[in-house]
Amino acid sequence: MSLYSQWNGIAEAERAPEENQAFWDEYFEIETQAYKKILTRKQDFYEDKLSAIAAEFEMSSVVFTGFMDGINTSLDKEVDLDKLKEGSKVSLRLDFEKLYYNMLEAKAKWLYTLDEWDDILSEEQKTQIRTQWRTDKQAVSTKIGRNSPCPCGSGKKYKKCCG
Repeated sequence: MSLYSQWNGIAEAERAPEENQAFWDEYFEIETQAYKKILTRKQDFYEDKLSAIAAEFEMSSVVFTGFMDGINTSLDKEVDLDKLKEGSKVSLRLDFEKLYYNMLEAKAKWLYTLDEWDDILSEEQKTQIRTQWRTDKQAVSTKIGRNSPCPCGSGKKYKKCCG
């Protein structure tokens, strides 16, 4: 069984609501500490065997694989999580702007509000990323109104032409 399958089994396990909340609260605290370490190191990326990096973050290899699941789309080169093994070479080379965007997407306020971001992205950069995120989330209607000009270019109203 792969590390990723093991993580999914743990994460999706049936628990009482209070046990489930306690599990995720503990995980989010571990995750927060890991991101603080990553953001503090800035461009000095972690590159080593999965087990070594997991130990540096004080996580088991299975839990670190779950962490990798969350950070994977922000890496310069995404990892095939199903193929990860304890001895797999892992690089946490990040695109920080993409990471910030993905934290907004995940609604992980406890992560995108970390003070460590101040040394990586300026307020202007963070504002631009938040604006882009909001823009990407806006619903855009492609519906043509009956009284709108027809898209075929005839100059007639849509209802009198192609509608």
